[in-house]
Amino acid sequence: MAAAVGLRADYTAAQVRALAKASRHADQTRRLLAVAEIYDGRSRTEAARVGGVGLQTLRDWVLAFNVLGPDGLLRGKAPGNPSILKDTHRQALTKMLEKGPDPAVHGIVRWRLVDLMHWLFETYRLSISKQTLSRELQAMGYAKLSARPRHHAQDGKALEAFKKNFPARLAEIAAHEAAGKAVEIWWQDEARIGQKNKITRRWAKRGTRPSAPHDQRTRSAWLFGAICPALGKAAGLVLPTCNTKAMTLHLAEIAQAVAPGAHAVLLLDQAGWHLSQDLVIPENITIVPLPPKCPELNPVENIWQFVRDNWLSNRVFKSYADILDHCCHAWNRLVSQPWTIMSIGTRSWAHGF
Repeated sequence: MAAAVGLRADYTAAQVRALAKASRHADQTRRLLAVAEIYDGRSRTEAARVGGVGLQTLRDWVLAFNVLGPDGLLRGKAPGNPSILKDTHRQALTKMLEKGPDPAVHGIVRWRLVDLMHWLFETYRLSISKQTLSRELQAMGYAKLSARPRHHAQDGKALEAFKKNFPARLAEIAAHEAAGKAVEIWWQDEARIGQKNKITRRWAKRGTRPSAPHDQRTRSAWLFGAICPALGKAAGLVLPTCNTKAMTLHLAEIAQAVAPGAHAVLLLDQAGWHLSQDLVIPENITIVPLPPKCPELNPVENIWQFVRDNWLSNRVFKSYADILDHCCHAWNRLVSQPWTIMSIGTRSWAHGF
């Protein structure tokens, strides 16, 4: 039989019981009380009974206490099996994921787990399961996400330059067009809402494919929307057409929503009816066109997604009047939630200076 392991001499039974009383961890308290029994001179069997464990487990507690003191009796997480991937493998995976596959070389347009498994085996002779590789990628901060569409002819430099120069442009408007008035930043866009409606995602049982009604008729209306995220305000119109006359009506609606004595800087894309010479622009609005082919700069695009996903999708509109009613209802619900407008529409490059 193995000899009993002695306890370290820098503690007493009273001190260990005081530590057990002060501990906020039930398991540590139980182990400290068992150790205190040994300090009091009781047998290891009696101490094990106090701790509710066997003699071998009590021996492990004593060894941990001798090395780390009371901290050695805290419940630690089991280390488990060592990871198959090393830091060098993770760094190589990161480069592969960030760069993406080359269709001409790899024959695919996106990385799948099975492709990365084959690559790891061919490059490093590592055999790893899909489940393990998935956990490793999640631990590295990766997840399978839907890609945001980007126009193929987008000028990334122009996009970044617009954001960088926007504070200077805003200051210029405040000094001239606004003439010292308070300045409100607004965004504007249009969305076509029609009987050929969107089908959005929904919760359903795994392995099933839920269905939703989908109309094939073509009646539609245009929802003109503008938001001021800093103040949680919005101005919208539902109109039958999308042209310069309709845009003039919407500008008049936005002008009424601007605070009295304030001036609005209205950011919008470069659609023909936005920049037409026939467009009537109210005196309290200055239009600032966004760079071409950069819809991600306009938060109203995200407003449309929110409105469709929550109030307009998965519906069959009976008539044009029904479309108008649902568009008005959805927009009014958005207007009643200024915090939603602030959350979706705020942009650090436009409001964070």
